Amino acid sequence: MRVIAPPDWHPALYDPSGTRADNRNGQTGLTMVIDKGMGPHAFADFLQTAGAHIDIIKLAFGTSVLYPTDLLKSKLQLARSSGLIIMPGGTLLEAAIAQHAVASYLDTICELGFNGLEVSDGTIELNRKRRTELIKEGLARGLHVVTEYGKKEAGASIDADELAFTAHCDLDAGSALVTVEARESGINVGLFDELGNCRQQSLQQVLKSVPDSSKLMWEAPLKGQQVELLQQLGAEVHLGNIAPADAMALEAMRRGLRSDTFKFGIKADVFDYMI
Repeated sequence: MRVIAPPDWHPALYDPSGTRADNRNGQTGLTMVIDKGMGPHAFADFLQTAGAHIDIIKLAFGTSVLYPTDLLKSKLQLARSSGLIIMPGGTLLEAAIAQHAVASYLDTICELGFNGLEVSDGTIELNRKRRTELIKEGLARGLHVVTEYGKKEAGASIDADELAFTAHCDLDAGSALVTVEARESGINVGLFDELGNCRQQSLQQVLKSVPDSSKLMWEAPLKGQQVELLQQLGAEVHLGNIAPADAMALEAMRRGLRSDTFKFGIKADVFDYMI
């Protein structure tokens, strides 16, 4: 998220929570948006409208290779000039691993102008040693590295102890965050069940097992999932796989500017309205 000067709104309306507008240092309440193929005008409009309220853009799965090169470069440059991290989806790195083309892949994303790298093994199997190597290779190239835990197949669940171990190793290797897989659907994978509802037992097990949950980013593409995690973990929880059209709505929820999280407003008191 980029900090912008507030408009002529009363400060208590601009940020009722009292935490977002003046406390954005690139580390709290991060929002990662998933871009599944926005055109140049839509992308520019999105950044002009919501760019100040997001932190990371992921070009979904392997879509990066499908863009005309000039168009891709222009999107990357626009994101970087807005102060954002932009990265290809982790599945593209997994494809590079499967095709024995990792060095070429890393060369290319740096040449094109990506400034972020997602390391994942949602579709392939990746041993611990190689995962650490990939994190360090990305860092050595000056990329902002995030990792992802979890498998993409339907029914895949979270092993809290495995996540804790993976997070410890990834963060120790230099990853900035560890993302918990939920795909772009948020249905029947990771933290969420067949209806997209949060598996409360899994969530509590993770929070108990991972010493510093502030280093976790939860993929939560559906509004109900965002509300649930905000209500349970607070406005500063990191959320990912947010649809571009939902970025502003999510920031409104973080600030207490939507009914679902109205209680985040530090001065909101139901009794005040009865006076």
